[in-house]
Amino acid sequence: MRLLVVEDDPDLNRQLTAALTDAGYVVDRAFDGEEGHHLGDTEPYDAVILDIGLPKMDGISVLESWRRNGRTMPVLMLTARDRWSDKVQGFDAGADDYVAKPFHLEEVLARLRALLRRAVGHAKSEFECGPVRLDSRTGRVTVNGNPVKLTSHEYRLLAYLMHHNGRVVSRTELVEHLYDQDFDRDSNTIEVFVGRIRKKLGVDIIQTVRGLGYMLAPPG
Repeated sequence: MRLLVVEDDPDLNRQLTAALTDAGYVVDRAFDGEEGHHLGDTEPYDAVILDIGLPKMDGISVLESWRRNGRTMPVLMLTARDRWSDKVQGFDAGADDYVAKPFHLEEVLARLRALLRRAVGHAKSEFECGPVRLDSRTGRVTVNGNPVKLTSHEYRLLAYLMHHNGRVVSRTELVEHLYDQDFDRDSNTIEVFVGRIRKKLGVDIIQTVRGLGYMLAPPG
């Protein structure tokens, strides 16, 4: 899944980006409100981590503008101020959750996973399709109870299809959720990853919908 981190503190921005990348997400970064607002308004993100106290354009203004423009991605707000009024202001602007600094990175990751599950209509961390089970909390994939080892990109692709089980997902949508903004979208790597996943799973749950994309469905 593709995330945006908008945080003006270089060290904290780097720490958040590293933790999220290690957790298997594709992460874009911004260091001020104007840059963050532009990215959030023009790029397809699954979620955003947004600091309130930003230069050039504060986080509340950024979020209010996104919501006015119809941007519905989950937003986790960060602030150095632990006052109830700031929390209320963030929620009123359209924030989905809130973490006060200083915080543990594990808490941010846990809250983010919960937001992503709710955003796709799931309040659980385990997803099933036929004999295939994926646990988004542990990053574990099994077939009939037997573990399957996937690369990070293969896992992210399968997880995205699992989150949208039964819906046709276009190749372009998969590219946008797996890769950075400047990725060559004419590449055939999505097809290569799908082929590898099919071979590793050993069961036919990823259907090719000709001219449209891919859809997850139980075998048969």
